Amino acid sequence: MIMRDVSFTKTSLHFVLADGREISAPLEWFPRLRDASEKDRNNWRFIANGIGVHWPAIDEDISVRTLMRGND
Repeated sequence: MIMRDVSFTKTSLHFVLADGREISAPLEWFPRLRDASEKDRNNWRFIANGIGVHWPAIDEDISVRTLMRGND
């Protein structure tokens, strides 16, 4: 599952997948992202050929699998 885009609302993280699906999760699941500035949230890059995202300023990595798995 490869990503095409990443976005945020005030309370959620959203991934748009290459096949057109969109998945999201509450920012509460990711305290570093929740507490980050808008500038730091928007400073991301794809990793692992598009199956994950890295935020360098807050040292956070999140994969598609993590969002699809839920908050176990």
